Amino acid sequence: MAQAKIIDGKHVADELRKGISNRVEALKSNGVIPGLAVVMAGEDPPSQVYVRMKGKACEKLGITEETITLSAETSQDELVHLIEDLNNDDRFHGILVQMPLPDHMNPSTVIQAIDPRKDVDGLHPVNVGKLVLEETGFLPCTPHGILKLLEHYDIDTEGKNAVVIGRSNLVGKPITNLLYQKKPGIGNATVTICHTRTKDLAQHTRRADLLVVAAGAAKAIKADMIKPHAVVVDVGVNRVDDPTSEKGYKLVGDVDFETAQNVADYITPVPGGVGPMTITMLLHNTVWAAEQR
Repeated sequence: MAQAKIIDGKHVADELRKGISNRVEALKSNGVIPGLAVVMAGEDPPSQVYVRMKGKACEKLGITEETITLSAETSQDELVHLIEDLNNDDRFHGILVQMPLPDHMNPSTVIQAIDPRKDVDGLHPVNVGKLVLEETGFLPCTPHGILKLLEHYDIDTEGKNAVVIGRSNLVGKPITNLLYQKKPGIGNATVTICHTRTKDLAQHTRRADLLVVAAGAAKAIKADMIKPHAVVVDVGVNRVDDPTSEKGYKLVGDVDFETAQNVADYITPVPGGVGPMTITMLLHNTVWAAEQR
C-alpha cells in the first residue's frame, strides 16, 4: 500500500490567513481595528509558548492583541472582574482566557463571565448551545480547524463512519457534534465517541472511515488499530524524550505516525497538522467578532 497523503495544516492555515488578512484590511478601511485580549493566570510553560504564538500571528495580520498575565495567586473574583472590564472595552472584539487555570479557579465560572459575543474560543454555554442546535455562533477553534482541513482536501464525511477518541469540551464533544450535523460534504457522518472507559477500543477504531484522535497519550493508536484507507486526524501533542534533539525532546501525536501512514489514505502530522489551524481559526473568530459588531 502506498503511503498516506499528508494533510498539511501549515499550508492550509497560510491560505486561510491570506483571506483573513483581506478581511482585516476591509475592517480597517471602515475605521475598525480587530482586537483580541488574551488573559493568562499562572506560568504554565506550554501556555506561555502558545500565547506568544497567538500574539505573533495577530501582529502579522494587523490584529490588535494584548496579553494580560496574572499571578497564579490571583483570586477567581479578580479574574472575573477583569473579564467584565474587557467585556465593556470596545478595543477588544474577542476575549480568550488561556487554559489551564490555577487549581483554585472554576473554569466554567470564568468562561461564563465572558460576553458570548466576544467568546472567540467558542466555549461559553450560549455558543455551545448554538453549535448543538446548528445555529450560527463561534465554533471552538480546533474542531473548526479540523473541518477546514477536511474541506480543503475534499474529504466527504457524508454517510461515513467517524470515530472520535476523547470527550473534552475543547475537541471531543464539539467535533462529534459537527460531524453528524445535517450538512452536505462535512457532516452527516455516523459518529462514535470513545474515551478512557471504552472497552476494546480497537474494535471501534478499525471501523472508522474517519478517525479523530484527541486521547492525550503519545503514539497510543497503532497501525493495526486503523482501517485501511481511513482518514486519520491526530489532535494530540506530546513531548517525548529525544537525546538526539537539541532541546532534548520531540513532539509526537497520539497516533504512531510512522506505521499509521502505511495504512491510512490521509493523515495529519504532528507537528504541522491540526496545530496551525487552531490559531488560524482563533484569528478568524476574532475578525468575525469585529465584523458582527
